[in-house]
Amino acid sequence: MKNLLAGIALFGTFALASAQTITFDKTTYEYGQIKPNSDGTRFFTVTNTGDKPLIISNVKPSCGCTTPEFSQAPIAPGKSAKIKVGYNTATVSPFNKMIEVFSNDPVNSRSVIYIKGEVTPNAPEPKPLTAAEQKAKAKAEKKAAKMAAKTASKK
Repeated sequence: MKNLLAGIALFGTFALASAQTITFDKTTYEYGQIKPNSDGTRFFTVTNTGDKPLIISNVKPSCGCTTPEFSQAPIAPGKSAKIKVGYNTATVSPFNKMIEVFSNDPVNSRSVIYIKGEVTPNAPEPKPLTAAEQKAKAKAEKKAAKMAAKTASKK
């Protein structure tokens, strides 16, 4: 009987060890001080550190001022995807917004990420992007838009 219980426990441990696992490059994106009506778009990188495909089923902002875009396409083990988060910077005020990320990760089926900062007319002028940064931003935005369109067409 002890051997049977030990075998079941070992199998259960192995079954949990071989699963999809969601990992974020950061869980809070700090905007700092930004000017009103400036670009409120930021990206979170999601990586599947497990050994089975990871699927993000939903990304839910805490309010209408935050608009996430994501793909429901499976993320292969070891691969990454982006969650695009837009914040409406028209209102002058500090902000701290929560965004829920739902996935098929058996341990973290609901993860929480945050954006925070302050929209103020006294914010310093944004630093101009280098050519490489502009190219990387354009590529990330194009990929996020393509994934969002693909997700929208599935609904």
